[in-house]
Amino acid sequence: MKQRKYFGTDGVRGKVGTFPITPDFILKLGWAAGRVLSQQGTKKVLIGKDTRISGYMLEAALEAGLSAAGLQAALTGPMPTPAIAYLTQTFRAEAGIVISASHNPYEDNGIKFFSAEGKKLPDEIELAIEAELEKPLTCVDSEKLGKAKRIVDAAGRYIEFCKGTFPSHMSLDGIKMVVDCAHGATYHIAPSVFTELGANVIAMGIEPNGTNINHEVGATDVRALQKRVIEEKAALGIAFDGDGDRLIMVDHEGHKVDGDQIAYIIARESLRNGTLKGGVVGTLMSNMGMELALQELGIPFVRSQVGDRYVLEKLLEHDWKIGAENSGHIILLDKVTTGDAIVAALQVLASLVGTKLSLNSLCKGMMMFPQFLENVYFSGESDPLHCDAVQNVVATVEEKLGENGRVLLRKSGTEALIRVMVEGTNFDEVKAYALEIADAVKKNC
Repeated sequence: MKQRKYFGTDGVRGKVGTFPITPDFILKLGWAAGRVLSQQGTKKVLIGKDTRISGYMLEAALEAGLSAAGLQAALTGPMPTPAIAYLTQTFRAEAGIVISASHNPYEDNGIKFFSAEGKKLPDEIELAIEAELEKPLTCVDSEKLGKAKRIVDAAGRYIEFCKGTFPSHMSLDGIKMVVDCAHGATYHIAPSVFTELGANVIAMGIEPNGTNINHEVGATDVRALQKRVIEEKAALGIAFDGDGDRLIMVDHEGHKVDGDQIAYIIARESLRNGTLKGGVVGTLMSNMGMELALQELGIPFVRSQVGDRYVLEKLLEHDWKIGAENSGHIILLDKVTTGDAIVAALQVLASLVGTKLSLNSLCKGMMMFPQFLENVYFSGESDPLHCDAVQNVVATVEEKLGENGRVLLRKSGTEALIRVMVEGTNFDEVKAYALEIADAVKKNC
């Protein structure tokens, strides 16, 4: 496979104002995508975004580029990433485009594409778009220019879809929950979904101002949610990231429930009610505790590379339905085509209602192994992952851990970082090992 120049594991992403997240490049990206996609049927593309202030600028640039290539743009305004995947299918569009940097701070932004089937674009389409980017920008004749319109009922359509994934014979009546929308794209969606299903919802992170997305709230920082759940004496808390494709939960005691635990709960419930098909796909970062807990239930488990596109690839390869990253991406292919945090939360709530157990109790079948993750900024001028000095430290740590732990070093797919993760049975021990390896990486970057 040819190396991609602009597309990473999750679209094109970077700091706003720095190439490639500049108005001129995004305009040309819209044009290049339009050139490739215009060879197909309806010539309509949906554009959604999260709540970052730069979304206005990038939306306009994309719209202009698509128009120059002869495509129609249908604008949804702020919408969760999985909502665009769903709406792209229902509107029979050629593609869906999301302007978002997901869990990153507001200074970053990115462009993610979905196919007409609501899935990530195939590699060959991304490569075709990159090939067009190398050509001079042109414009179709005036009579062939694309128009743009706003979809006014996008939120309502998606709310009804989400509610439809919750068992019709169940209700959330009597369940008090805190819902943290990270000042992001779910701020006007998620509270309505849970409220309309009967829950007593206390909403937070629902006042986006363009610069507060993911800031000390949401799935990447649940401290405020943990505090609020305890204060409100709520049954649980639900946290989304800025674009609504990551889910982290909090039980009534304030304990964090991550993507691995959520996937375990959903898989066990599917096994209990007879709907489980195959096994579960995790990633190289998935906790050993999930692997062992699923093994005890007789549920197969495999690991993919880190990144939801790789989880999806592995699911399709095995024809399984449940995949997850510990960061909170949960893919449930019997219901959605991509990671959808609201839909995943509803499946956990269905298990809670069906078993009449608390979230805390639902997690008890899985013992989490202590993990410690250290990030090392990486200039890209050398390759410390294959440096002998680093490999020697890793080998020594792996020998000490034996079968009761593991070491993982990898480059981030979205940031200039090398991630050092150590997992074992003793937290202080794995932290010391991770810092030792990270120090070796720093010296050899």
